[in-house]
Amino acid sequence: MYLNCHSYYSLRYGTLPIDRLVEEAAKQGIDAMALTDINNSTGVVDFVRACNQKNIKPLAGIEFRDDDRLLYIGLARNNEGLRELNEFLSRHNEEGISLPPVAPPFQQTYVIYPFSGKYPRRLRENERIGIRPSDLNRLISSPFIHNQSSLVALYPVTFGGREEYMLHRNLRAIDHNTLLSKLVPAQVAGPDEYFIPPDWLRIIYEQYHEILQNTEALVSACSIAFDFSTVKNKQTFTGSRYDDKLLLEKLTMEGLRYRYGSNAEALRRVKHELEIIDRLVFSSYFLITWDIIRYSMNRGFYHVGRGSGANSIVAYCLKITNVDPIELDLYFERFINPKRTSPPDFDIDYSWRDRDEVLDYIFKRYGKRHTSLIGAISTFRGRSIFRELGKVYGLPKEEIDHLVDYPDDPLNRDGITSQIMQVGYQIMDFPNLRTIHAGGVLISEEPITCYTALDMPPKGFPTTQWDMYVAEDLGYEKLDILSQRGIGHIRECADIVRENRQVTLDVHDVKRFKTDTVVLDRLQRGEAIGCFYIESPAMRGLLKKLHCNSYVSLVAASSIIRPGVARSGMMKEYIKRFHDPDGFSYLHPVMEEQLKETYGVMVYQEDVIKVCHHFAGLDLADADVLRRAMSGKFRSKAEFQRIVDKFFSNCREFGYSEELTREVWRQIESFAGYSFSKAHSASYAVESFQSLYLKTYYPHEFMVAVINNFGGFYHSWVYVNEARRSGCTIHMPCVNESRSSTSIQGADVYLGFVHVKDIEDGLISALEEERGRGGKFLSLEDFIGRVRVTLDQLLILIRIDAFRFTGKSKKELLWEAHMLLGKSDKPSESALFAMPRKDFVLPPLEKSLIEDAYDEIGTIGFPVSMSSFDMLQTRFRGEIMARDLYSHVGKKVRMVGDLVTIKNVHTVKGEWMHFGCFLDAEGEFFDTVNFPNSLKNYPFRGYGIYLVLGEVTEEFGFPSITVEKMARLPRNPDPRN
Repeated sequence: MYLNCHSYYSLRYGTLPIDRLVEEAAKQGIDAMALTDINNSTGVVDFVRACNQKNIKPLAGIEFRDDDRLLYIGLARNNEGLRELNEFLSRHNEEGISLPPVAPPFQQTYVIYPFSGKYPRRLRENERIGIRPSDLNRLISSPFIHNQSSLVALYPVTFGGREEYMLHRNLRAIDHNTLLSKLVPAQVAGPDEYFIPPDWLRIIYEQYHEILQNTEALVSACSIAFDFSTVKNKQTFTGSRYDDKLLLEKLTMEGLRYRYGSNAEALRRVKHELEIIDRLVFSSYFLITWDIIRYSMNRGFYHVGRGSGANSIVAYCLKITNVDPIELDLYFERFINPKRTSPPDFDIDYSWRDRDEVLDYIFKRYGKRHTSLIGAISTFRGRSIFRELGKVYGLPKEEIDHLVDYPDDPLNRDGITSQIMQVGYQIMDFPNLRTIHAGGVLISEEPITCYTALDMPPKGFPTTQWDMYVAEDLGYEKLDILSQRGIGHIRECADIVRENRQVTLDVHDVKRFKTDTVVLDRLQRGEAIGCFYIESPAMRGLLKKLHCNSYVSLVAASSIIRPGVARSGMMKEYIKRFHDPDGFSYLHPVMEEQLKETYGVMVYQEDVIKVCHHFAGLDLADADVLRRAMSGKFRSKAEFQRIVDKFFSNCREFGYSEELTREVWRQIESFAGYSFSKAHSASYAVESFQSLYLKTYYPHEFMVAVINNFGGFYHSWVYVNEARRSGCTIHMPCVNESRSSTSIQGADVYLGFVHVKDIEDGLISALEEERGRGGKFLSLEDFIGRVRVTLDQLLILIRIDAFRFTGKSKKELLWEAHMLLGKSDKPSESALFAMPRKDFVLPPLEKSLIEDAYDEIGTIGFPVSMSSFDMLQTRFRGEIMARDLYSHVGKKVRMVGDLVTIKNVHTVKGEWMHFGCFLDAEGEFFDTVNFPNSLKNYPFRGYGIYLVLGEVTEEFGFPSITVEKMARLPRNPDPRN
């Protein structure tokens, strides 16, 4: 009888999480119920599992609505019926068309039309009319009173009780972006849509025995079940598991010869891995990944292979990864262990320019019915909830801002704000939107719609309505196809070098890069601006502190920098032990035995598994579950707690002291959630070496590539500074030399038009096209005659001095532009014949560099004609420069620096301290530490140039300034005002 239950996956409508929905039903003694969320099947898999645990018969369906209007409810007779419903909804999502008012002729699905809505005059065999309790009075005067064979009881459930009705109304107001008081009945559920005992429901319908019988018959005819024990990924690559085995062996052996030549240890490990891969039926997963890599390499796309699969020598031989497991002694059990039932995960990074083409290949190669992106659920989180609810309650913007920024302020304690905060905490973590996982792709044996309906987000690829946790519960192993800017700048740099220097580079010759002494020296000095993953102030500082001068040490540094190690205090301890390897004691002999390479510090995810297994006696499967749970990839809290309890009970049985056990657990707990696997760190280190090599030997082209790929750690102006520091001459965009992206000619770098605020893409495309066809522009008048341009766009080009080749000042060109185009908003028309015009003689017009600098700040965000320091009112540039810091350790100094970035950190007392990063007048970096006491009196006041007073301190050879006082320095006034 409970054929129309909603969970909170009926977004901004239902209030019940799946577990609680089933729990409430169990409390009422309900033995069967249907989940019919609005226009989605997100919760069906979790619902079936939860019902099975409570001995409730689950029914699966979807409630189809057109905005607020209920059209019909589809109830699956079986799993095939669920597929029908999912495909029907997916098709409409994909095509972007409205749902039809009448359901299609489903074969394995019942359709229930609401009695109070519209329904066909003639019902099909599988169609019913749903009678709500509120419909019973009207039923008496309906023709159906004489023929009730197609009627069923329809009792909707939306919230947990009458007390949650207001919560539901708040969600509906958020959904409609309207005031709570302006909601109309059609936009909300009835106030009685919560569970009541089955006996009460029978009493309501006691005058209509046939309706009850029809309902019970429909419930009996429906069933749904999922097999949670089998892998759902595509089962074979070749069509036969045996052929998959043979092909994988052949490809791996060919790759073994390419990677290692003749190597007995590599051969032994390859055979061992292939045996386990075949036994666990993972061959197809490896071959599909190989197939994707083969396609992308044939297209000339660069990739980086990561994930636990990167620990595999088979993956290395297949060129899925470039990490040698033997060189790094990678922990095999992190890749795969005998108890593992799902294949290892592969994360494949591509350039942001190439990723969509790779995805397009995957969907076309394996079929849209069997391939999808993985969805994600965006939840109501943080203070943004108060902003949403503030609008619902009609608060003025100022009050909403104050509530969001200062929720604990006593001024926020009136009746309305108290209600807002109460509701806000109730909907915390409720689903708000269905979104897309960063890169997860499923390739399925059965059509994906057997398990979920598919959304069609702007990306243009079908996306599951549930997230990666449900995918994993079902037995799917995702393949992550990700994009990152680092790969983009490596590829683009190679292209620019070929164009600018006529040199063809092999950026995959990483073995040579890792032993290049010039590259290693740059690494040790932290000269890594623009280099993937190692360019941040903290990472460059760590490289210097660790005297990082090898691939292996960079692999360690790439994981040590993660928040968990730093937060637990173990990053500092690692550096200390690195410099004094004989000056510490291991916590326990197991730590020395398992973690000697990292001085007893857990650096990698593998270390967590090793410690849990060898120190606490957890088996490898439990140890891996613990690691995954701490990484946010395992959601069973009960299972997690069972393993935690086992960790502590085992330690007690082994006779460890409580103090020792808790310290080991503290390190595991603070570290595991943020850690990298060693192979993951190694993959990043390989990419870092590629960047470092290019930066070392082709610095001009490298910085141009970094500027063009955006998305680095710093703002563009920092990379422009680095290009200038490497010897480039920087030019503002020019209509005769520049492109949309930044370009280089020899050592002359022309900034791209893409950096110019408010310039239109169409104008730049037309400019480049016309220049390619008709050659360089001869004058402003020639430009206007050949390119359609509006006056406002032309003025932007003049402000950035894009016509400086004419030899005329910007003021002269502004006069000329107005004379040629007048005040018209219409674009210029290309002239077939040159028209004579009268020349005007202007009086001498003043021109200044600082005026140009302010124009540049207004258009591209930073000055080019002069440095930010030259714009200051003072000529003081500091008592010392960054290069002098080390010789002034222990002394108080005054320095002047252009603020690059700030890192905010909470102290144990809950106060803020900041780590600042600056550039001095010579373009060199220096770092500051701003403790809370100093910040209270001398806070940062936005970006700009600061005078900093403080003591030079040093830690492991890395100098910085502990700030006592600082102040932002004023610029010379803008002469244009």
